[in-house]
Amino acid sequence: MTRHIPSHKASASAPAPAPEAPADAALPDPWSSGRVRVTPTGEPRDADPRRWWGLVIIALAQLMVVLDATIVNIALPSAQRDLGMSDGNRQWVITAYTLAFGGLLLLGGRIADLVGRKRTFIIGLIGFAAASALGGAATGSAMLFGARALQGAFAALLAPSALSLLTTTFTDPKERGKAFGIYGALAGSGSAIGFIVGGLLTEYLNWRWCLYVNIPIAIVAVFGAFALLHDRPGHAGARLDVPGAVLGCGGLVAIVYGFSEAEPRGWTDPLVLGLLAAGVVLLMAFVWWQSRARTPLLPLHIVKDRNRAGCFLTMGLAVIGMFGLFLFMTYYLQVILVYSPLKTGLAFLPLTAAIIIGSTQISARLMNRVPPRLLMVPGMILAAGGMVILTQLTVDSSYATEILPALLLMGLGMGLTFMPVFATATAGVAPQDSGVTSATVNTAQQVGGSIGTALLNTIATTSSATYIAAHLHGPAQQALIAREGVVHGYTVAIWWAAGIMLLAGLVAGLMVTAKAPRHGAPAEAPVPEPVS
Repeated sequence: MTRHIPSHKASASAPAPAPEAPADAALPDPWSSGRVRVTPTGEPRDADPRRWWGLVIIALAQLMVVLDATIVNIALPSAQRDLGMSDGNRQWVITAYTLAFGGLLLLGGRIADLVGRKRTFIIGLIGFAAASALGGAATGSAMLFGARALQGAFAALLAPSALSLLTTTFTDPKERGKAFGIYGALAGSGSAIGFIVGGLLTEYLNWRWCLYVNIPIAIVAVFGAFALLHDRPGHAGARLDVPGAVLGCGGLVAIVYGFSEAEPRGWTDPLVLGLLAAGVVLLMAFVWWQSRARTPLLPLHIVKDRNRAGCFLTMGLAVIGMFGLFLFMTYYLQVILVYSPLKTGLAFLPLTAAIIIGSTQISARLMNRVPPRLLMVPGMILAAGGMVILTQLTVDSSYATEILPALLLMGLGMGLTFMPVFATATAGVAPQDSGVTSATVNTAQQVGGSIGTALLNTIATTSSATYIAAHLHGPAQQALIAREGVVHGYTVAIWWAAGIMLLAGLVAGLMVTAKAPRHGAPAEAPVPEPVS
């Protein structure tokens, strides 16, 4: 690599420097491989003055993608009745979205690198809005399932391009910390916001508006993207790794599908075992192919980096526990405590507020002062502590004294964790790899959510059935024992979720060894931008 060495001829003819930094001074950016040019006031010289409005557009798109994974949960009973879905098929309203999203994210990230992040971002927005309109107008369950799968596919284009644009728009370490704080808060709280919005729309309009609501958001984001976002051209001459896309996406889809089918079929069902085995084989073949492909879909040096690998694992494990919380608390509040959809959504509001505070007011302020793992590890311990409190739930637990403290601890813990995970995972990545790196972070999030929903729901269902069989001694007790059995199943699964959270903290503590950006050593040389 070539170092930037100042020209002796230019130095000889230049006047003596002033005490303050010259206007074109280059300061090292420990979060990236290049350098940041600043003005005498410390403002990044090449920064777009409208970049914070651009962040609003990126945040809108990210919020739409994340909340759509949960916004239909509360509306699902109404949609099931309206479209005549069976109990066995209703899960596909959720699973079709997460399968397409998680399975196609790597491909979406590479497409963003090839054709340009801004262009991919806009295509994703338009496609997501069209799929939402199709789902809102669904006349049957198959039409709704297909629309949700299309939403997931376009989300797989949208999410990595959004994170890429954020990474390349904010290059100054201090500004990047603030931007990632906002982004991390939305990524962490979007699912809870989905419950609130879903409750409002379902109670006061109808379930279809849980899909229609995406259309005005997408329209605003498209116009904002054209006006405010900037990007370098894509690498049109590069070739897409089609075999890698088939192997990688196929493996992820098989594994996620296998986990989703484990709940209704059981872990020993031949279809479940076959899907999981096929997924593992396909992913092994994917890794083998990536080491030999001329233009790999996922360059292995991205996941070989210890810090990035630790961030990917931490994200996946953390989201397993978080999605389990959303699933069980939604059913606990509506079925056991008999909350309305709106009241259920509002019950998650303290969790959302805590995630935002943890991300923007704690993580964002400390990120440049402490190593990332000193935020991630305490965050996971706090989240696990909140889970442990929830293991004490009974059929008549109080929201204020038992549920609320747990939600606050969970929110603060996830807020502390999400922002440094996003920032560290995308730090120092070459521009041509930023899209696929962003996609890998989102893949960990979506696959973790899908696995968490299937794994913990299976544990809860099995534990409930065992409890009811052991305690039911007569028809007079049936209603009470059934309620107690359901809650018992939830608490057993929540114990597992708490253990997974602690495992995430252990992974972060052992694998994420990056130093604080302020004290990190700058790169020896900038990563050159490819010539477009």
